[in-house]
Amino acid sequence: MTQSDIIQDHIQRDRADGAYPKGLDHILSAEMADQAYSAISKWPGYAETPLRSLSALAKELGVAAVYYKDEGPRFGLGSFKALGGSYTVLVWASRIVEAETGTLPDLEDIRAGKYAGILAERTVITATDGNHGRSVAWGAQMAGCRCQIYIHQEVSEGRKAAMEAFGATVIRVDGDYDYSLEVCARDAEENDWQVISDTSYEGYMDLPRFVMAGYTVMASEILNQLGDTAPTHVFVQAGVGGVAAAVCARLWQALDGDRPRLAIVEPTRAACLFESARLGKPSKVTVEEETVMAGLSCGEVSLLAWDVLEPGASDYLTIGEEGIGPAMRLMAAQEFGEDAIEAGESAVPGVVATIGSAGNSSLREAMGIGPDSCILVIGCEGATDRTIYDSILAEDGSKDREVLGL
Repeated sequence: MTQSDIIQDHIQRDRADGAYPKGLDHILSAEMADQAYSAISKWPGYAETPLRSLSALAKELGVAAVYYKDEGPRFGLGSFKALGGSYTVLVWASRIVEAETGTLPDLEDIRAGKYAGILAERTVITATDGNHGRSVAWGAQMAGCRCQIYIHQEVSEGRKAAMEAFGATVIRVDGDYDYSLEVCARDAEENDWQVISDTSYEGYMDLPRFVMAGYTVMASEILNQLGDTAPTHVFVQAGVGGVAAAVCARLWQALDGDRPRLAIVEPTRAACLFESARLGKPSKVTVEEETVMAGLSCGEVSLLAWDVLEPGASDYLTIGEEGIGPAMRLMAAQEFGEDAIEAGESAVPGVVATIGSAGNSSLREAMGIGPDSCILVIGCEGATDRTIYDSILAEDGSKDREVLGL
């Protein structure tokens, strides 16, 4: 394989120029992002996750820099998802307390258990591929409420156990991720339980805004860490699109017309955003075969995320399965920079897409990648399932560089 073979498909779209549109503030405003940062940065164990330089890879690709935001250490939960579901549970809990007492409490008081008596009989539920459910379960544990989580048949036992460790009841359904969402929504309505989903759909458009606001903490950290260095390109993977929209919005709010070019990366097996870009409207795809990129196995785009990405993203890329293991092993072997990086299956699509885009002459030109480019990659998770991670690292890596065209 050569670098030019890595990208399986590409769509380029015009993006809006200038400042972040005021019309998007109702979805995700700078104020919401600031509030999320203020709250989450006070939590015990909070620390900025590393922004790592992949200097060796940058040199090999002929660009100025490649930075990798390493979300593996995030709150001990292993992924950026720790920022979204947990924060939203606390926001929801504060609303419940306000309805009962007439006063909106501080989220720190919720976390401290001051209102456990009000919340103990309440239940939050969600459907997940793993990481989001773990975050919701952690948030429910902090709030002192009950939690029930739905997973599909391909979610690993390791990820199931990680959610149960926070006290959640985890139910496996016989179907894919999108079917688990349907079951979750049905049971919520029948039992008067509260859905805490990282995707939005007709009739459920409020709380997902706070999930995305939680994700913007990661983007705010990146801005702090880069300082005066401005990224020219961002490669961010997408499932339903929530984290991509959060990164897009936060960088757009902070950098206005100087924001970087945003490229969405999806597995070919679950490319709902790519299909939405192709058709120019939110679209659904059928996941015929599960991808190794477990956190990205989603067939339907979040409506709110699409509203941000439709004017904000420039490129939509799809990649196959074959580059994931090689990229994980090369990251762990310290091949791309000074650090050995523990990157999970859903963390490396941006790295794979960066290599493929920079190595494809026509795509490199179309995306404006050159010797002065400063590329940011979102490494959204660490080893969230140790058994799967270790098994991938144990595979023969003798041809990893060749597979990636390096």
